[in-house]
Formats: sequence, C-alpha cells, structure tokens
Amino acid sequence: MFFSVIIPTYNRLPILQKCLAALSQQCLSPPHTYEVIVVDDGSTDKTLSWLHAQAFPQLQHYCQSHQGPAAARNLGLQMARGDTIVFIDSDLVVTESFLQSHAEVLQAAQQRLGHDRLFTYGRVIQTCNFADPSATPYKLSDYSAAYFATGNVAIGRHWLEQTGGFDSSFQQYGWEDLELGVRLQQLGLKLVKAPKAVGYHWHPPFSLDQLPQLIEQEQQRGRMGAQFYLKHSTLPVKMMVQLTIWHRLLWGLLTLQGHLNEQSLNPLLQFLIRHHHPQIALGIARIFLNWYQVQSTHRAYIQHREIDLSTQN
Repeated sequence: MFFSVIIPTYNRLPILQKCLAALSQQCLSPPHTYEVIVVDDGSTDKTLSWLHAQAFPQLQHYCQSHQGPAAARNLGLQMARGDTIVFIDSDLVVTESFLQSHAEVLQAAQQRLGHDRLFTYGRVIQTCNFADPSATPYKLSDYSAAYFATGNVAIGRHWLEQTGGFDSSFQQYGWEDLELGVRLQQLGLKLVKAPKAVGYHWHPPFSLDQLPQLIEQEQQRGRMGAQFYLKHSTLPVKMMVQLTIWHRLLWGLLTLQGHLNEQSLNPLLQFLIRHHHPQIALGIARIFLNWYQVQSTHRAYIQHREIDLSTQN
C-alpha cells in the first residue's frame, strides 16, 4: 500500500509540529510506503513559512485561501499519489505503529471479506496534555459511534473519487466528513475498526475565554447541519443534526429556554476551573453550547425553506 496522509490545517502550528514529528517516525514495513500532504487553509500564524523550512522527505505541502477543511482535503486528494488515503486532523499526534496498524487491518479485512468495499477507522483519544499527548489513557468518553469521520480514517482512493470527494460548499465548521460518509454508505462500504491505529487528539484545557469561539463553532455547526439535512433529507440525518421538535424541547428544558447560558453559569464555571476541574466545567458548558447548535440548525433550516418557497413563487 502507498498511503497518502492528508492533513488540512488552519492556525495550529504548535500542535501541527508535533503531529508531523510523530508521522516522521512511522515504522511501516515494506512494501508499504507513505507520503504526508499538508494543506494550509490560509493560516496567518507562519505555518507556511515553517513548512517551507522542513526537511521531512515524505512531506509535501500546499496552500489555499481560507475555504474550509472540505476544500483543503479535496486539494490534498488531487495532489496525492497514494492508492490509500488517510485523513487525520492537524491536532492529532499518532503512534509509531499508526500506519502499519491501518495496513494490517485493511489487508486482513479484504482477505476475510473477499473485497475492498471497506475502510478502517482508528482510535482517537482526547487529551489536554500538550507536552506528552500519548501519555493519556483511553477513556470511555473517547468511544465514537460515527460511521465516517476524518479524525483517523484510511480508505481506498478510488472510493473517494467515485463519490466525488468532499462537498466544498461545507465551508463552515462541521458535518463535511459525515456528509461524505452518507455517500460512502450508499456505495455499501463497511466500517472496520482498527483500535491499534491510535491518534491523540489534543485540545487546550477548557477556559472561559474559549467560550466565544466555541459558541461560534456551534452556530456554524448548526448552519452546516441544516445544509446537511437539505442535501440528505432522511430521518437518520435529521436525528444526527438534531433537527426535530424533540431536540428543541429537550435542550430548551435543560437550559430553561437558554437562560442557563455562558453568562448565568459563569460563576459556577469559574469555580470549577479555579479548583482544577476544567473537564467538568466543559461538560456543563456543552449543555448550553448544544442549545446554540440546535437553535442555529432550526433557524438555518427555516431560512432555507423560506428562500425555496419564495423562488418557487
């Protein structure tokens, strides 16, 4: 197998450096080989100049104006030479056996099933430990039930080309990988877990100054969720993006119709962070963050419907 590891990045240079350092240390048995393709999505943090200075022989890098990860991954796919594509994010630090584990599971599954209509998904462990991400143990909360997500996935290039790749109209945060997953599922591809292909997904410990960005992300996720459902108007997608009356009732109840929010819960969140419980604080914040997403999805869907009705008339 010839792996092309495609990594979109946007203003994440410090963790990208760790990501690429880990990829430069891959123990991949012949005849397998690999390349790493980084697509800079218009970063302003000197990512591009740092990439130019690297002597990592497997590394190729490209840049584009800021268009979002879907367009960046499509550019990476266009430039890739490999027959097998691996997608990871630029804040993922992998183990030395990462690619070898994907290769072994892919080959074993193809032999067992008698076809290559499949892809592998590795384990993603969430961590706040920047100094040593791989020191974080696997937790129950790290389990993912997603069918296709670009955090740690390996797939035959021809399947991506058959679907047409990512929908680059998903320019804001969220859903572009799961939308592609719907199209792969329609082709009958089977998900095969590769638990030894481990990546450590780093994010900084939760702090209150992150809240404006997190709220904006959830509002963007809501808008992209409405776009996802308009493209695939099925019940599973509707449930996935939480575009039902039951979701609005549930999260409205849990937040008292939005009255439990970043302002009213600020003292509690500050207390928890001050006493070294940022993850508990983030868990509480996720309640009102999800309310922002549900409201944004509903608003965006209604707006799209109104535009459709006005154009029909």
